[in-house]
Amino acid sequence: MKFVDIVTIQVAAGRGGNGCMSFRREKFVPKGGPDGGNGGRGGHIFLEATTDLHTLADFEYSRHISSDNGAHGQGAKKFGANASDVVIKVPCGTIVFDKETGEPLADLVEPGDRCLVARGGRGGKGNAHFANSRRRAPRFSEKGEDGEKRKITMELKLIADVALVGVPNAGKSSLLAAISNATPKIADYPFTTLSPNLGVMRIDQDKIVVADIPGLIEGAHQNRGLGHYFLRHIERTRVIVHVLDLSSGSLESVVNQWKTVLDEFQAYNADLLERPYIVVGNKIDIDSARNLIDQTYEFFSQRDIRFIATSALSGEGVQEFMDHIVSLSREHPRPTGTTRLFATVEEDLPEKRTRDKVQILRLHESGCFRVIHPRIEAASARYDFGQEEAAVRFMRILRQYKVEELLEASGAQEGDTIYIGDVAFEFQPERAY
Repeated sequence: MKFVDIVTIQVAAGRGGNGCMSFRREKFVPKGGPDGGNGGRGGHIFLEATTDLHTLADFEYSRHISSDNGAHGQGAKKFGANASDVVIKVPCGTIVFDKETGEPLADLVEPGDRCLVARGGRGGKGNAHFANSRRRAPRFSEKGEDGEKRKITMELKLIADVALVGVPNAGKSSLLAAISNATPKIADYPFTTLSPNLGVMRIDQDKIVVADIPGLIEGAHQNRGLGHYFLRHIERTRVIVHVLDLSSGSLESVVNQWKTVLDEFQAYNADLLERPYIVVGNKIDIDSARNLIDQTYEFFSQRDIRFIATSALSGEGVQEFMDHIVSLSREHPRPTGTTRLFATVEEDLPEKRTRDKVQILRLHESGCFRVIHPRIEAASARYDFGQEEAAVRFMRILRQYKVEELLEASGAQEGDTIYIGDVAFEFQPERAY
């Protein structure tokens, strides 16, 4: 399967159902009163982490996801049904951002972690909702609100116990195949691995996930050689294994391999240098590499770094390497939740009524103005102006915010066009009040 770890999709939550304006009409029931029901809520859209997926490839050809609209209210106080929510499954380790603002929305680490990415529109109220002791026969209802629409970017950072890192052609994929059930592409040339490979290493009761990270080159922290693409997958691992190619027979070459990767860690995220860390010298089945084992061992021993010589081809040293990985994993377990890169945004906070000031914008066209205020714009979308009482109720909101005075102060004159949300009105100040 193709490995995809960054994808942008568009989500559109369902619109709320319209409220109903209706009166009870029944034989022998005079003045039955208002009985219009409320509309149902539009479907929310959630993202939910699962262990069943390991890539975002499912979204390569499914970039637009929407939920159903809420049902309309009906007479006899029948409320419209809420639409079903849509739950999108994503791999554990997926980070979610708002495409337009760059705001982080969620870091979905554990199975079952969930984030609301698009809220369904609220259902409109039926006229029965507005009935009270003084207003006994309201002749208006509300339309349902639009659901949220947004573009989101999902970025997968693998959650693995161990990361195999090193320069290209160090033998990382061969080592992964030797210790796990993975079957990565293996060949004797650099950049054979173009995307991370995952394998599971099992010893007794221990189950350890190992990630083979594609080769890093100098300048990877500046995204040379797709460096960011590879480095981000190391951020969640708890043990780092630096695989070195000893086949050159030169200690200087080996040290340069080691320093190149450490420098990239330092430049990209210095916290990576604090992780539990071992060095593996690979390809000791080659004579030039075997002759270098003692020098390399001495070099790392002087720096108090554990060094293990292996041959992924012959299996020499592989068991010692596996035993040490198990030991490190036991010493440094991953506490639940601590691998989150940031806290997940609360998914269902109560909406707060805004107290922002009303803004009046004069448009380029002559005699055109736009009124900007969240509550006023929401009301213009909610009311059906074919209902006389709905228009009166909307005018009461305009009066409350002194919109007429603000328009006149901005130079609006009778007959000018006023835009509020998606609705256009003709400015008639005398008739408005």
